[in-house]
Amino acid sequence: MQATKRHIWNGVIREFYDLLPGIKDDSIVTLREGNTPLIEVLTMGDLFGKGIRIFLKYEGLNPTASFKDRGMTMAVSKAKEEGSHAVICASTGNTSASAAAYAARGGLRAYVLIPEGKIALGKLSQAMMHGATVIQVEGNFDDALAIVKEVSNTYPVTLVNSINPYRIEGQKTAAFEVCSHLGYAPTYHFLPVGNAGNITAYWRGYKEFREKGIIDTLPKMMGFEAEGAAPIVRGYPIKNPETVASAIRIGNPSSWENAVKARDESGGVIDMVSDDEIINAYKLLAKEGVFCEPASAASLAGVIKMHKNDIFKSGDTIVCTLTGHGLKDPDTAIKSSDKPVSVEAELSKVVRVLGF
Repeated sequence: MQATKRHIWNGVIREFYDLLPGIKDDSIVTLREGNTPLIEVLTMGDLFGKGIRIFLKYEGLNPTASFKDRGMTMAVSKAKEEGSHAVICASTGNTSASAAAYAARGGLRAYVLIPEGKIALGKLSQAMMHGATVIQVEGNFDDALAIVKEVSNTYPVTLVNSINPYRIEGQKTAAFEVCSHLGYAPTYHFLPVGNAGNITAYWRGYKEFREKGIIDTLPKMMGFEAEGAAPIVRGYPIKNPETVASAIRIGNPSSWENAVKARDESGGVIDMVSDDEIINAYKLLAKEGVFCEPASAASLAGVIKMHKNDIFKSGDTIVCTLTGHGLKDPDTAIKSSDKPVSVEAELSKVVRVLGF
């Protein structure tokens, strides 16, 4: 029997090499990130009616379980190519996990600054296990980011937050995949907005595909901040942002200007959703069989909010980016779910609870 010839996915740099800044092959640091599934929503017909299709770009299936890996492979590979021996970042969680993993893979040191007590344990455990030096600062993400900027400007260490231009370059590959999987560009693309690098990156990716004639149309970019951390919507930085969606608990986004540009150029919106709306969407996604972290659900919460404003029409295709896996924040999942029922190990008692 002859073996079937198959293509093994090689990570976003090699798969989209001609569409990214050049990196020498022996400097590429990859965990074969990307190629995440586009999952069509099946169980929400009663909520949205017929005529529109909703797809979930499930970025929680990247190697460190978030979309950050797309940009981190680029940032760490470029750092290695340029002779850097260490990387540094500020993080609410996912960036730290990704930076630590890719640094370990590439043989670089990783330094991570996080807001004390403001990071989900699933993410903190990743950074620690991958060997990063983790420092908790008595402040918020924006305080931590200001410090790492100064450190990287003064000492021989490469900053890998999304202000690093290679991060955005890597993240735009998700837009390439959406178009490749659908065969066309969606009508709307909904995303959570925290530091605002992702909405910036997707818009760049869509525009580049349009310029190359691969797609004929561009989506409207629909970004959603959490109500307690909504500086773009409110028009000023939020000093002490608060939301259950820890991944977007950011008061002064690094990519603020570019996010607004993506909104305006695409004819989209940047709006906000409440924590209650986020948790409701989080639970709806779980019923779809998809477990994401709370911040991810801001995208679907945005779809629900816009549906109430009656903006969609029959034939529209909507893509929601789900930025991270639900196991990133198990505490919120447990708090949001029914508690297990305890019974004695007797068949009759178990059957009674089961309702048979």
